[in-house]
Amino acid sequence: MADLNKKEVNALINLLDDPDERIFSTIKGKILDLGEQAIPVLEDAWESSVDILLQTRIENIIHRIQFDKTLDAIRDWKDGKTTDLLEGALLVARYQYPELDETKINESLRQLYQDVWLEMNDQLTALEKVRVINHIFFDVHRYLGNTENYTAPENSYLNKVLESKKGNPLSLAIIYLTLCRKLGLSVYGVNLPQHFVMVYIDELVFSSENKEDNILFYINPFSKGAIFSRREIDIFLNQLAIDPQKSFYLPCSNVEIIKRLVRNLITSYTNLDQPDKVADMKEILKTLNS
Repeated sequence: MADLNKKEVNALINLLDDPDERIFSTIKGKILDLGEQAIPVLEDAWESSVDILLQTRIENIIHRIQFDKTLDAIRDWKDGKTTDLLEGALLVARYQYPELDETKINESLRQLYQDVWLEMNDQLTALEKVRVINHIFFDVHRYLGNTENYTAPENSYLNKVLESKKGNPLSLAIIYLTLCRKLGLSVYGVNLPQHFVMVYIDELVFSSENKEDNILFYINPFSKGAIFSRREIDIFLNQLAIDPQKSFYLPCSNVEIIKRLVRNLITSYTNLDQPDKVADMKEILKTLNS
């Protein structure tokens, strides 16, 4: 940003503590229009100020600029051709962690993939391949379901799950599915009510017309990759008094997975009584639904 522009931004920032809400709203709008380039100047102003009101307003403006960037990126991801699952999950994580370091994330995933790949060979059956993944993922790398703090927001942010190696069924599944995709395995997410599971599709006869006939088995990411059948889903739905639907047994899209990730965060922030974050997550969900 040129020096002249910096001076203009600082002049605007100096007016942010105006008690007149209309003036503040106008100034805020002008700064928001500048976008990301205004953030360094805003951060400098925050550090040099002792005015609590001004600091709070600067924090809110920085958050809004970063949030708008996140919304734009999520919109572009949703409308793109690939809708890569890992990319979608990291875009959501950037809401809470805008300075997120993807290098560390990629290194964690690379090590996980390498350890599994070394144990794989083409002669293994689908069941044997999943057992290899389960051993490396849950026993060697020690990923597990966070049963003590199940609804914590950290369980839904992939960077935090990779750090702590604890997550909810969905976040563990996203890592598991990312690994399977890299290995070329036909494992997909299943949007089961009140739980998220995965399904292994027969790679040789997979077709869009008869997906149900091609299901080999299901995988529970929250129970160390336990294998189960359609019958267990029937029993689970019956216990919840929920009528079976075709979508409860079949693969869902990556967009649907990210929508569920956001809904989980809405629940987390609602439980923590953080209405501002709930509102943000609902805005992200609206973007994904649009």
